[in-house]
Amino acid sequence: MFRVKERDLTEGSLIRNIWVLAAPIMIANFLHDAFNLVDMFFVGKLGPAAIAAVSMSGVIMMIVIAMAIGISIGTVAMVSRFIGAKDRENAENVVIQSLFIALFLSIFIAVFGWFLSGPILRLLGANQEVHRLGVKYLRIVSVFSFTIFFSITLNSALRGAGDAVTPVKIMAFSTVLNIILDPIMIFGLLGFPRMGVAGSALATVIARACSLPILMIVFLRGYSYLHIKKHHFKADFNLMWRIIKIGIFSSIEALIRNISSLILISIVARFGTNAVAAYGIVLRLRMAAIFFGLGIGNAAATIVGQNLGSNKPGRAERSAWISCGLNLAIMGSVGIIYFIFANPIVRVFNKDIEVVALGVDFLHFVSVSLFFLAFSLAIAKAFQGAGETILPMITTGISLLLVRIVFALFLYRTIGVRGVWIALTISDIVNMSSLSLLFKMGKWKSKRI
Repeated sequence: MFRVKERDLTEGSLIRNIWVLAAPIMIANFLHDAFNLVDMFFVGKLGPAAIAAVSMSGVIMMIVIAMAIGISIGTVAMVSRFIGAKDRENAENVVIQSLFIALFLSIFIAVFGWFLSGPILRLLGANQEVHRLGVKYLRIVSVFSFTIFFSITLNSALRGAGDAVTPVKIMAFSTVLNIILDPIMIFGLLGFPRMGVAGSALATVIARACSLPILMIVFLRGYSYLHIKKHHFKADFNLMWRIIKIGIFSSIEALIRNISSLILISIVARFGTNAVAAYGIVLRLRMAAIFFGLGIGNAAATIVGQNLGSNKPGRAERSAWISCGLNLAIMGSVGIIYFIFANPIVRVFNKDIEVVALGVDFLHFVSVSLFFLAFSLAIAKAFQGAGETILPMITTGISLLLVRIVFALFLYRTIGVRGVWIALTISDIVNMSSLSLLFKMGKWKSKRI
């Protein structure tokens, strides 16, 4: 393991600085996508019911990830501000306080997920087979949710400090381990029992858990920009509250996104298991494109936060708009690929004729929406890097709960499941327009955290 050298990310070309952070983050996000897509690939061999169970469970688990995202946004905003202000001691203290918050939330999720997995799946309209498989999956990932919270929090702290390389290496290790464990535990290879969908969940949590000791070594031995020491391991409730104040609105925003997804999947479920399977496949592909965009967005968040910490709001704003252009080029290219090769891409995951037909139709709409998502992702992350999380939450609420759901409920009754795909695209356009206008107004530049 090598020691990362510190860079001054507030100097030099903005485009270069964005790419310095974005390139490794994009690789990490690609690996994260591979993590999820590998699961979907192997689970797809078990049939539509298994895909539907993992898809429904995945939407529910996004609520857990929403909480982790809240912690990570608060961590990035605080760490980047302190690094920009040359206050390393407080930046390192933020890491420990974020971990205390993560520990509490993971205990809550473990209890909640174990007892309420079944009722939630029934509420979403899961049939008997999907319900049986989904409960097994959800209970495993809920009990081991600390692996999600701790890894997201620690990786976010590194990125907030400007180290995007170390998280890539650790994510690569986890992804390779998950690829190895998935077929072994799902299909019962090398003497292991055949566990099916539950094996997918267990492989995922083991792969995540094995990365945590490596992350802790990085922090405790000072291999990166942040070096945690013994005196940091004490509760600082004031600092915890400051992290929560920033992160809670990002968590609510992420929860809004997932509530919207839960409502959408409950609407899609009315069209049968094949429709849910198609929705789950394309949703993963949409998330794959989004994770590429988040590479640029997360880089923008770090640079915006550090420039505000250094009292350079003009550079902060320019970095955000440059990020929008870079994101448009990247996600637009992915959208074009999705549109042209929709059929063979969907068939990689499932060859059922109806699943493929529904999935191709949905993926065509997703291809168009990626152009608008490119802008909204970069702007939303720039807001978060500045510590301004209320405005993105409001625009997301209006776009995803009001616009998306109202259009979906109206259109699915008139034109079928395609109405859900159209509603999703319309809401992406509204969200992009609202965020861009609010960012241009510039009130975020004076945000104090």
